Amino acid sequence: STISVNSLPLQTRDLNNNPIRNGLVLAVGIGMLAKLSLVDSAMTGMWSAAGRIPMDIWATYSQVLVDFPIQTKAATSGTVYAIGDIIAQRKEGTTMEELDQGRVVRSLLAGAIGHGPLSHCWYNFSEGLFHNVLHWTAWWSFFPKIVLDQTIWGPIWNNMYLILLGVMKGESVETMWKDMKRTTIPLVISGLKLWPLAHCVTYGLVPVENRLLWVDAVEILWVTILASQAAGTSASADATTPNLDETNAKSQDVSVLSATSLAIEMES
Repeated sequence: STISVNSLPLQTRDLNNNPIRNGLVLAVGIGMLAKLSLVDSAMTGMWSAAGRIPMDIWATYSQVLVDFPIQTKAATSGTVYAIGDIIAQRKEGTTMEELDQGRVVRSLLAGAIGHGPLSHCWYNFSEGLFHNVLHWTAWWSFFPKIVLDQTIWGPIWNNMYLILLGVMKGESVETMWKDMKRTTIPLVISGLKLWPLAHCVTYGLVPVENRLLWVDAVEILWVTILASQAAGTSASADATTPNLDETNAKSQDVSVLSATSLAIEMES
């Protein structure tokens, strides 16, 4: 049955009808709702600001890329090659305190001096060739771009990388030339395992100004693999001929060429 207000004790009815008490309860309720709305607004603003951070970073990078394209790409590639070498050393069991800093610096310089500026020139040359000379702009044009990349640009950069490392290590021209002859073809074959698929994105989807950034992202994985294999090859060579100074000089350096040779030997 329903209980009537009039059936309640007089004291209870007085409390329910007390305007001061009801006003205090209402004020407290409104205050709590206001506080909750402020917290919700602050959280929304914080999430919104966090969401803008990647966009702001990308906008800043894009603007710097427009203003200083070669310098930006040099810094990008240098950073990637250094990160790849650090990861490779860590994979070999080296602690952060024991990192071979000279090896990291050589990888950084090879990326900054060689890969960044040369890639900038190559991607612009390739785009100009296909758009302005051959007039191949259809959707399928990325296929011949990949072929040209793997047969022309790939060998050029691989050998430039060898020369840069050889110069920084003080190797003789004869030694560098022997390494180039021994590993140019194996490097091309090894690169076919990764780059044709990656370059479907490079030349098919990515704008020319951002291609190096995409390639460098893929190369973090690629350089890490090559660096680990190269270090393993050099360590094996040291164990075989421990008294040769030239072999000892190579034992701590990343070499794309020796890494590829090792990969081929492991498969055969």
